[in-house]
Amino acid sequence: MLTNRQLLILQVTVDEFIQFAQPVGSRQLSKKKEVPFSPATIRNEMADLEELGYLEKTHTSSGRIPSEKGYRFYVDHLLIPQLATTEDMKQIQSVFKERISETEKVIQKTAMILSELTSYTSILLGPDVRKHRVKRFSIVPLSSDSAVAIIITDSGHVENRLFQLPEGLTTSDIEKTVNILNEQLVGVHLHDIQRVLEKETAVLLKRHIGRYGELMSSFGVAISSPQEEKVFYGGKTKLLHYPEFSDLHKAQGLITMMDQANQISKLFSPNQVGIHIRIGSENTLLEMEDCSVITASYTVGEEQMGSIAIIGPTRMDYRRVVTLLDLMSGDLSRELTRILGGPRS
Repeated sequence: MLTNRQLLILQVTVDEFIQFAQPVGSRQLSKKKEVPFSPATIRNEMADLEELGYLEKTHTSSGRIPSEKGYRFYVDHLLIPQLATTEDMKQIQSVFKERISETEKVIQKTAMILSELTSYTSILLGPDVRKHRVKRFSIVPLSSDSAVAIIITDSGHVENRLFQLPEGLTTSDIEKTVNILNEQLVGVHLHDIQRVLEKETAVLLKRHIGRYGELMSSFGVAISSPQEEKVFYGGKTKLLHYPEFSDLHKAQGLITMMDQANQISKLFSPNQVGIHIRIGSENTLLEMEDCSVITASYTVGEEQMGSIAIIGPTRMDYRRVVTLLDLMSGDLSRELTRILGGPRS
């Protein structure tokens, strides 16, 4: 248990280091109105906080900086979210003012605004497109033996799938196929297309299309191919502006990691609810050892659709980021619910 005096000194030390990125000394703290103690008293308390593992001494100064344990205690027990300013609210609302009808454009703009507001890197995992429903289906022949199937979903997402056309398939056959697909597949989730295609739709295609077997073989493989996870970035290189990432090798490793979608997913906790904060070594990726990651999820109705992450140095401004992320995730959820029409089964 820390004393009230130690709690205050730890809180102010963390706040000072977040703001100025310089080791904090006892004399510096004694000049602050909210710390009514002498430099000697503060120095003794800082020494005790160091012994307890909440502060660390640097080699270049007599001051101290927060340790990872200190940041974790600060975040868990001392963090008071900062009130959003009028300007912050205006920028957040600007994402949704245009009433954009495509989810991906809304999410991309959200990533950009979050990065601008926080001066950190923002990453959004897009909604699981497999849960989107088919709105329209079309097939565009590219040559005598190949075509692209175009699937437009209820969110405005577009899927293009290349497949081989059977020899001798006529323009009339293609038109009939498109009509049957639209009749049978509109309203079906992307992840359910294969099942519907192999059952109800196959019966109609077999009845009306001469080269049905070859068409289904090629088309079925294209439709069932796995979806890539959509990742949206805002300010990917903004981290490089902070002194913590002045080391070129470290910076290159961080940027390379962020380019790999399979690595990015490790920043997020599956099925998380609310705001989550991971500090330094709490992140499973070695490249993130000098970073903190604050994440939140966004929903459509009651259904979780995707996740948002803000990445910054461990001395990031937690108070501001938590507030902005909470506001943005809530507004994004409401906007996507509007676009997609509420809860979906």
